[in-house]
Amino acid sequence: MKRILVWLFILSFSLADARAQDDATQQQINKLNGQIQDALDAQALQAKRITALEKEISELHDKSSQPGAVDTANADDLKKLAEQVQEVDKKRQADRELILKEIEKLGKVAGGTASRKSPVSAAPVSTDNSTANTGDKQNGYWQVVGSGDTISTIVKAYRAKGIKVTADQILKANPGLDANKLYVGKKIFIPAPAQ
Repeated sequence: MKRILVWLFILSFSLADARAQDDATQQQINKLNGQIQDALDAQALQAKRITALEKEISELHDKSSQPGAVDTANADDLKKLAEQVQEVDKKRQADRELILKEIEKLGKVAGGTASRKSPVSAAPVSTDNSTANTGDKQNGYWQVVGSGDTISTIVKAYRAKGIKVTADQILKANPGLDANKLYVGKKIFIPAPAQ
């Protein structure tokens, strides 16, 4: 009898254990079914999106294949683009003019010149050797050094007036003159070319 009781006890315990395993297995099956259902729903949503995109692509293809549809849009786009390019070009021109004005201002401040004034005194004078220290009587011009003047700018100004003089001739006519240290108001002699 004891054996029967032990077998019954083992049998009941085995049945309880089997039921517990069946419940755990059922829960796993239910969880997998839920995941499969979620995947199927996502697949259905993707299929709807793909269908919508195919329809949109088809409509765009139909619109682009119609005669004149592409040309009109392109012509309008080109007009807008041309207007934008013209606007940018106007701004570029304005910027260029502004830059040139600023460079001219800087040139005046720094002593360089974008536009030079003519020499102050270009009236011919005659001088003897005591004034020009050249040993003989010379014809020429007196020049008062202005702001930003250099020997080369003075030479250019006289050449623009048709008086062909060189920097060396000016330095020889003004002994002791340092071309690198001209100061405003200094009077220098500009020799006239030999005729």
